[in-house]
Amino acid sequence: MENFNFWDSEVWGTFNLAAVLLGSLLVANSLKKIIPPLKKSLIPSSVLGGILLLVTSFLYETATGENIFNTEFFGGRGAGELEILTYHGLALGFIATTLKPSTGKFGKERSREIFDTGVTTVSTYLLQGIIGLGITLSLSLIVKDMFAAAGVILPFGYGQGTGQALNYGNIYEQEHGFVGGRSFGLSVAAMGFLSAALGGVIHLNILRKKGMKYNFGHEDEETEVLKLQDVQGHDEIPMNGSIDKLTMQLVLIFLAYLMAYGMMSLLGNLIRPLRSILFGFNFLLGVVAAVIIKAVNNFLMKKKIVKRQHISAFLMTRLSGFFFDIMIVAGVAAIRINVIKEYWWIILILGLAGAFSTYFFTHFVAKKLFPGYAEEQFLVTYGMLTGTASTGIILLREIDPDFRTPASENLVYQNFPAMVFGFPMMLLAAMAPDQPVMTLLIMTAFFAVMVLILFRKKLFVRKRKK
Repeated sequence: MENFNFWDSEVWGTFNLAAVLLGSLLVANSLKKIIPPLKKSLIPSSVLGGILLLVTSFLYETATGENIFNTEFFGGRGAGELEILTYHGLALGFIATTLKPSTGKFGKERSREIFDTGVTTVSTYLLQGIIGLGITLSLSLIVKDMFAAAGVILPFGYGQGTGQALNYGNIYEQEHGFVGGRSFGLSVAAMGFLSAALGGVIHLNILRKKGMKYNFGHEDEETEVLKLQDVQGHDEIPMNGSIDKLTMQLVLIFLAYLMAYGMMSLLGNLIRPLRSILFGFNFLLGVVAAVIIKAVNNFLMKKKIVKRQHISAFLMTRLSGFFFDIMIVAGVAAIRINVIKEYWWIILILGLAGAFSTYFFTHFVAKKLFPGYAEEQFLVTYGMLTGTASTGIILLREIDPDFRTPASENLVYQNFPAMVFGFPMMLLAAMAPDQPVMTLLIMTAFFAVMVLILFRKKLFVRKRKK
């Protein structure tokens, strides 16, 4: 676009797309307040907004044969930009979450609970992967042209959300010939959000019928009371200094993402066969870059070279929520129903299997390892492992609105052990298209090891007592 006019659709397309995505969030949030069944459903507004756009896109394409997001109003490339926003939203959200200042050290017991939450996360990834791969591997024997490794997307769609489901769907589509892989991954992720909402509501109603004395919250009745120190720390830069405080947070986030891009490009040039996989790990390298920036910031603060804290926990939390909302609404809207219509029943089977296995496994673990707050721990982990961390918090707030139990902290700090143990899972997903049976066997063995680590105290303490 060397020569362009300001009225050209290419100039306005991206901003029109952003306005429609944000507008759908507003409409969805309003519908949740107006329609009682939606209000009780616990479906995030971002998911509902994405569904509204998905239905609109499907009806338009059925009537005209053209994708509405590829019309002139969106610059002719809106459908592709939806997937790009989903891809980047995941990494930016993780970077903002990682940059948040830590809140002190934990004792031995709390450290164990955080570690066990991380191992629970990875164990559930593996369980979802075993079940998903087992289903599609079996179906490939009887269904013509069935992509045998498709089920590996289940833990990425459920356990890690829309962005990673898109990443692996794209890798399988581009490099292994899985037709409709991107939409397949996004559809699995959408099923995850529905599983989180429906499973969460069912469980909350079970608790209510049991007569458990929980404070079941409702969004319009809750008022989050923020204290000044929650918004502005005593040593933080002012809100409206020479550079706006929100601008500073964005500077740090995008600086970390630029560093991540540099690392991916360098590694991609050194190991070209793994280039697509490395760029699929954009969120992971983004976290590494954020850790580096955070460490440098802490060092400069400790040495008194920088006298005021530039990172705001409050604003980083808000920004991570914004990026995740954009990621989800764009990801759901990017699904091409016409592309996956042949796979709908497979997606349904995977969705149900993922929901039931995640529900029963996480509930069992919560009861055995977190007896002091089992229901809170279950809801936060089940919500996270079928949707995102935000979904887990939504479910948790229904019974623990003030976060009096450690469940919310477990969710935040479990990321490090989960990434350490979960990294091999990503490598296994990369080898699954070429060696699905071997991948399934390795996943099963890895799952057994994770379960032994998870229940190490109960297993080995009993043996010593005998």
